[in-house]
Amino acid sequence: MNSNTHVIQVTNVSPSTTSEQMRTLFGFLGNIEELKLFPPDDSPLPVTSRVCFVKFHEAESVGVSQHLTNTVFVDRALIVVPFAEGGLSHCEFF
Repeated sequence: MNSNTHVIQVTNVSPSTTSEQMRTLFGFLGNIEELKLFPPDDSPLPVTSRVCFVKFHEAESVGVSQHLTNTVFVDRALIVVPFAEGGLSHCEFF
C-alpha cells in the first residue's frame, strides 16, 4: 500500500447509486479531484454492484475516508480501501 496515495477504491456500491451521490458523500471528507463509477450511470448493462474510484487533492482524505467502511449507503455497506495510483495508469483513469 502506498501511504501517499490520493485514491480510494469503494466496493459493494449499490446499483442504484449515482456518481453525484458518491461525489456528495465523499466530498464531505476532502476536495475531490476526480471520481469514476463503474459501470457508469448511463450503462445499458444490468448492474448488480458498482465500484467507485475517488481521487482526492489531499492524501490525508484517504485515511479519513476509510472510516466509512461498513457504513450503509443506499442499501449496501460500503468497503473503502486505499488504491495505488499507478494501478490505474494503464487504463488512463487517473
